[in-house]
Amino acid sequence: MIHQFLVLSLLSYDRPSKKPLLFKSFTAGLTVQEFDEIYNKEITKKYVKHEIQRLSKRQYRKRDIGAGGRHFTLDTRDRFLMLLVY
Repeated sequence: MIHQFLVLSLLSYDRPSKKPLLFKSFTAGLTVQEFDEIYNKEITKKYVKHEIQRLSKRQYRKRDIGAGGRHFTLDTRDRFLMLLVY
């Protein structure tokens, strides 16, 4: 539990974005401004469209989109940061 909290707090966007050198070393050379630009222009537009398209493929849904299932612990921005760190 403590390990998960530590990882989530270090890899959430808020903490590293306040320290540009740390952020740049974690993200393989992306600055905070470049990260924000990519996130705002590409990720936010494509992610929502893709999720709706992915979830609406089933013809005989029993529930509305987003009504059930597992929800992510982290938001999209933090998941994108973790992808870059990985």
